Amino acid sequence: MARSIDIDRRRKAVYGWLLLLPAGVLLSLFAFYPTVATFWSSLFSRGTRRRPSEFVGAENYAALFNDPTFWTVVQNNLLYTAVTIPLSIVIALVMALWANSRIPARSFVRTAYFTPTVLPMIAAANLWLFFYTPGLGVLDQIGRVFGFAPVNWLGQPDTALWAIIIVTVWKEAGFFMIFYLAALQTIPEDLREAADIEGASRWTYTRRIVLPLLMPTTLFVMVNAMINSVKLIDHLFILTKGGPSDASKLILYYIWEMAFAFFDAPRAAAMTMLVLLVLCVVAAIQFFLIDRRTHYQ
Repeated sequence: MARSIDIDRRRKAVYGWLLLLPAGVLLSLFAFYPTVATFWSSLFSRGTRRRPSEFVGAENYAALFNDPTFWTVVQNNLLYTAVTIPLSIVIALVMALWANSRIPARSFVRTAYFTPTVLPMIAAANLWLFFYTPGLGVLDQIGRVFGFAPVNWLGQPDTALWAIIIVTVWKEAGFFMIFYLAALQTIPEDLREAADIEGASRWTYTRRIVLPLLMPTTLFVMVNAMINSVKLIDHLFILTKGGPSDASKLILYYIWEMAFAFFDAPRAAAMTMLVLLVLCVVAAIQFFLIDRRTHYQ
């Protein structure tokens, strides 16, 4: 009897490992190995034909911390993240609440909100390039009606990053709206009826019932927005290429530039490891702190 139980346990263990094997292979090939290889590459100097690559330890990281351009890019990315994440979430929530209400042409409104999401970022950037073109763009044409002078939105350090932020928010808000809209449709109608019986206003119902029930969705959207704030750089290639004077350059664009324009792969690997470290810290905060409070554990 005991031997039969032991065989059954071993069989279940084998089945479990076989189920985990595909995910383990994929993670090893496309996550764990690239991470280890990138870290190992960051510990070497840039090699040339005359001078081969040498082990330098943490010199690439020290050089980054002493690089003024790196800190400019970090500041740009922090501002970009601090603005795009809350603004995209708030706009997406407002659009979802409106698109979920009983309004005329509700399907058309939902489609209009979601349309920017289906556009590739390159196409969206080209569209906004038409808006931002000095003197000829839509924004300057509208401003001319009210007597404003033309503005080089993408060519001035004070406005370039904000122009990039507007494109990102416009592109992402409709995508996040879909998640909120799906979450709103799972809220039982009985809660709304009970709130009406108690005499609660629409704002009270939204603040006391809807928003707390949407917190898991908000956490999911926030994590996706955080990842997108690091990985979205397509529009930079079309709109500013990180200029002028690095005013709109973001960290992933700088990594690409360092690796493929300056051919300094070890320095790019060091920046990549720093980005991974920050994302790991954010993930830890999410799983061990925010997630429990969001799900009321």
